[in-house]
Amino acid sequence: MDNKKIASDEISLKELLEKAKDWFSYLVSQWKIILLAGVIGAALGLAYSFSKKPIYTATLSFALEDEKSSGGLGGALGLASSFGIDLGGGGGSVFSGSNLTELFKSRSMVEQTLLSPVSVNNKVISLAEMYIQNQGWREKWNDSAKFKDIQFLPNVKRKYFTRVHDSILGVMYTNLSKSGFSVAQKDKKIAIISIDVSSTNELFSKYFTEALAKQVSDFYITTKSKKARMNMDILERQTDSIRRELNGAITGVAVANDNTFGLNPAMNVRRAPSARRQVDVQANTAILTELVKQTELAKVTLRKETPLIQVIDRPILPLAKQRFGKLFGIIFGSGIAVILTVFVLLVDRILKSILQ
Repeated sequence: MDNKKIASDEISLKELLEKAKDWFSYLVSQWKIILLAGVIGAALGLAYSFSKKPIYTATLSFALEDEKSSGGLGGALGLASSFGIDLGGGGGSVFSGSNLTELFKSRSMVEQTLLSPVSVNNKVISLAEMYIQNQGWREKWNDSAKFKDIQFLPNVKRKYFTRVHDSILGVMYTNLSKSGFSVAQKDKKIAIISIDVSSTNELFSKYFTEALAKQVSDFYITTKSKKARMNMDILERQTDSIRRELNGAITGVAVANDNTFGLNPAMNVRRAPSARRQVDVQANTAILTELVKQTELAKVTLRKETPLIQVIDRPILPLAKQRFGKLFGIIFGSGIAVILTVFVLLVDRILKSILQ
């Protein structure tokens, strides 16, 4: 029984080798077609390498400063809170780590960055206009009444945009977010984040990277320090108000003393306004002293919250360039063409054998 099984296996293997040899002989007989396909594929690959524009990649790295130290400042904040004043002391961790990288990728930040002004050929335009020129959209829009007059001026507020503006910005955002740029924290143990922006225009890659970092940095700093800044503004207004009251009280004391100069000592009631003004001066002096202390603490807190993003490396021209090489185009094009041709020939022979 085992001998028959071994013999059967040997026959199957022998038939398989014969079939493989037959298929190989068939492909060899079609060498002219395969060679022609390889030549055509190589020509197409070479043509593609000439037409393909090089890709320029700009890289910017920054460190996230998010210390929550307490120490002496914590004691000062505790003293301030005992007087019912909230000095902030931390903006939370909403934008820390991976959340901050998502902020870079958000549509709001990207679109605001696209509206940032840049100087190109001694002319100030927005990055959105620069992107439109790079993509060649303006030439296509000249024959369209809907898009012909569309302009993206720098620093224009979104409320003045039309539905067409919004749709174009949406297309830009989609294109950039899919393949235009990436934001990543390369090592989770190190709080350094890198931004990579790639495009066919070297200047656009550089300008967009720097503008995006500035846009997110400004938004991040404003949001993280908003509470501390609001408290500091309130304290400064209160300090100015009490200072005016104190100056008025001091002037009132002088006026009251002038009115009671040489007054009969028996008429003490006439001295009451001066005494009241003295009390106002003492009270306002104590309040002003405390408010000045709290204002300085608020300034310390605000300085602790900013700056929150420290740029380490900026993109420097010339940028790293990735080109579709001519040799690679020839090898890649011919290889794909040969594989497809062999596949078609094999399928064609199989179909013919089935029909027969």
